[in-house]
Amino acid sequence: MSDAKGTLWVVATPLGNAQDLSPRARDILSRSSLVLCEDTRRAARLFSQQGITPGRFLSLYDQNEEGRVPQVLAHLDQGEEIALISDAGTPVLSDPGYLLVRACREAGHHVRPAPGPSAVMAALCVSGLAPQPFVFLGFLPRKPGDIRQALGRFAPTGCTLVFFERKDRLGKSLAVALETLGDRECLIARELTKTHEEFLPGRLSDFAGKDLELLGEITVVVGPALEQAVSGEEAVRAVLAAELAAGGKPKEVARRAAGRLEGVTVKELYELILTGQGKNHD
Repeated sequence: MSDAKGTLWVVATPLGNAQDLSPRARDILSRSSLVLCEDTRRAARLFSQQGITPGRFLSLYDQNEEGRVPQVLAHLDQGEEIALISDAGTPVLSDPGYLLVRACREAGHHVRPAPGPSAVMAALCVSGLAPQPFVFLGFLPRKPGDIRQALGRFAPTGCTLVFFERKDRLGKSLAVALETLGDRECLIARELTKTHEEFLPGRLSDFAGKDLELLGEITVVVGPALEQAVSGEEAVRAVLAAELAAGGKPKEVARRAAGRLEGVTVKELYELILTGQGKNHD
């Protein structure tokens, strides 16, 4: 490797609304000598839509990512700037790029983000469900047993779960989620930021096993178990103790706990924290 250090930019692109491409992302894409993308035709349409003249497109997808690494490193060795994009949203999270990013860091090159649109964060922030802690699962496995195993790992954690699912498997997958997690609040987000954007709030039991006939790309947010309805005052204390242990300012802790409890307000929880009644005493 030469002394030159190149830069790999991980660039978020619009989910559907062209206006969501940031000026900084536009500038990076304009000056990058090489743009790595899942589909060169889709990337070309994005650049044309945005009025950007590309350097050169190079496909990078699951099946060829490992083989592309030496080629990309050779360009970075010459001090070039390279952009990594996905078909839409933020690369790497549920798209190719992890192996490449790791290899670039290990080779001593700069890896920098140009953050922006993300289906995960977009769905989570409008869901009305507890935003933290949350776990992103990517696409769920195909087989019910594998789905049960993937979801079951997080059933007792109190985390909000976010995952992608294909329209033809959604009803069946949510039935497995209901069986594994119990009946929880959830939000189905469809076609985020696009013309036919739609949000379907409810509980897992409202959607499980049904033919939902939804078109487009789907993101699902499933909230943590609602513990107050089951365990009363002891559940409040247990949840508060867990959230206090996780850290944060009292109001932040109260908001997180409220997302896990039914029938208790943030104000009431905040007052319990201030009076010390949220702690468990052995």
